[in-house]
Formats: sequence, C-alpha cells, structure tokens
Amino acid sequence: MNATSTLRIPFFLLLACASLTGCGPGGSHSGEILVGEFASLTGKEATFGVSSHEGTQLAIDELNSAGGALGRKFKLLTEDTRSTAGESSTVVNKLIARDGAIAILGEVASSRSLEAAAVCQQAKIPMISPSSTNPQVTETGDYIFRVCFIDPFQGTVMANFARNTLKAKRVAVFTDVKSDYSKGLAKYFKEGFLKSGGGEIVAELDFNGGDKDFKAQLTSIKAAKPEAIFVPCYYTDAALICIQARQLGLNAPLFGGDGWESDQLVKIGAEAVEGNYFSTHYSPDAGSDKGKRFVEAYKKAFNGKVPDAMAALGYDSAMLLADAIRRCGSTDSQKLRDTLAATKDLDAVTGRTTIDSHRDATKSAVILQVKGGSFKYIETINP
Repeated sequence: MNATSTLRIPFFLLLACASLTGCGPGGSHSGEILVGEFASLTGKEATFGVSSHEGTQLAIDELNSAGGALGRKFKLLTEDTRSTAGESSTVVNKLIARDGAIAILGEVASSRSLEAAAVCQQAKIPMISPSSTNPQVTETGDYIFRVCFIDPFQGTVMANFARNTLKAKRVAVFTDVKSDYSKGLAKYFKEGFLKSGGGEIVAELDFNGGDKDFKAQLTSIKAAKPEAIFVPCYYTDAALICIQARQLGLNAPLFGGDGWESDQLVKIGAEAVEGNYFSTHYSPDAGSDKGKRFVEAYKKAFNGKVPDAMAALGYDSAMLLADAIRRCGSTDSQKLRDTLAATKDLDAVTGRTTIDSHRDATKSAVILQVKGGSFKYIETINP
C-alpha cells in the first residue's frame, strides 16, 4: 500500500494520555457502553464504509430503544479511515486509549482491518469485523472476530460457479496486487478451480488498485481467449475494468467477489457491467423474516435506501457484540472475548451465525447478477 502522511501515535503514549485525562476505560462516559467503530466514510471505498456504518448505527439505535444492555445505553464512537492505508491503526488507538471503547467494530477492507487488529490484540480489546474476508484478519489473535465468511470459502464458491454455472473451462484471473483482499481471493479461487481437474487458468495478470488504464493487461487476457474472467477487486476498479474490456471487444463474462457490491458499480460501469456476476453475503430478495424486518427498518431510517450486504453485516456485528454483553453480564474484555468465541446459532440478518474455533463465522454466500441496473439474486451457496 502507499505510504500515508497521517501521524502515527504509539499505543502506550495514547494510553498514558488517557490515564491523565480520565477519558479512558471507566472515565467520564462510564454510564454508557462505549463502542468504537472505524469505517471508510470517505475516499475510494466510501460506499462500503457508509453502508456498514448505517447498518451499525441502526442496530445501536434499536438496541437503545429496547433499553440497551446491563441497564445501560450504547454509545457508538465512529472514526473515518478515509479509505487510506495507515489511518486505521491511528484511529483505533484513539478509540481505545483516549475514548475508552470496550470493543471495536470494523472494517470492511481486509488491509485496514489487519492494521487495526494488531492494535486491538495488543490492547486485549475485542474487535469484530463486519465484512473483511481475508483469513489473516482473525489469525492476528484471539481477540479478533468477524461475522462474515472468509475467502477460502468465497474463492471456492466462485470456482464452482465458474465451472458449474458459467460452464467455463478456460478462465483468466486479474488481481489487484495492492490489496490483501484481492490477492487472497485470487489464490483461493485458483486453487478451487484447478482442484477438480478439467479447468485451466489461461492468463494471470495484475494491476495496482486505483489505476485508470487496464487496456494493456486486458489485451493480453483477450489474446488468451478465456471463457470467463475472475476479477477479485473493489467496485471502482471493477467498473473501469468492465468498461475497458468491452471497449476491447472482450465479451467473456466477468465475475468477482463481495468487493463488487456497491451502487457505484452500476453508476460507473453502466452497460458495461450488465450481465456480470459477483458473490456476496446477503440479498434482501432472499432473506428470512428477520431479514425482511431489517430491510423495512433500514429503508425507513435512510430515506428508502435498500440495504446491501455491508449494511446487513454492520448491523449483525453490533448485534453479535450486544448479544455477548448480555450473555456474559459484563463489559470486561476477557469475559466478553470468551463469550463472543462461544457464540452458536445467533439469529442474524445475514443468516444463523456460529463463531468457529478460528473466530470466523460459518454461513452461506449468495450469487448476484447485474441485471437492468440492479442486483438480481441468482442462488445461495451453503458452507
């Protein structure tokens, strides 16, 4: 990732400052349960962060309307990572050491979650990522959790989709080498696609996230004559890649992972993204009764906006935390960590959620297709 000019303040200095100001754990806000959130509210992945934050805020509002937990209301403290490398560790340091957050919710992007996970693990403060799918996130340590599936599962889902639904035997892979998410998902897709035999990766090329011109790589991909192209990246890059692929007459279907899910994919890509596919965590068209109630509540809260998977996972991350606080009867970090790890069959918007021994969530994936400028539900893939 590119370097950042943001000042990095060591955790121990912030902790010392917190002890002097009285704003750390047990400080001036001790009547409320302080929950920290870090999200990309601005920058190139802002629609992810905004959706996740809206879902999280809706959950906090609903929890407080029902009385909160332990006789106390929740207070959500939100920091913007600006979609920038280096910012996550800085703001999460602040949320823990200065603001006294008892737990941290975030982020969407795996690279930024990895930054923050190291801080949370050192401080022994539970962190729950709503939608970072790279396996390394929870491998950081035993205080790090997530409510989404992970890339080995998502990569396998898309490998099976390419073979069984697209009937593709010759596939190209186009990877963002600046993104832990993209590199991980590409790796697991390739392993899954080649595992059963009969499939061939005919081209493997890469790019740097934020690039504007992909035509040289796409020309090489076209020359390899793939029957489908796997593009595991975020929506801005995916839309531009789709546009330039069509301009070059590269008409094989493109497909990706949950990083594609944003209304900006369609706004930027327009006709060029039509008919393409991606995997994600949730569809409002395939939800349970609980999911349908969530959709209605979200639309009411946010001027008719339909929630995406990031919003649903943000909501579920806050509800998982609240459920654990109620079950353990405490906000003590060790007790809370142990209770989160023991979560079984939580009735969540994105499906029944069990936290496994690696602190990952066992749950289903859905396949969506861009159709008529919106996302059409195709199928659900179970673990």
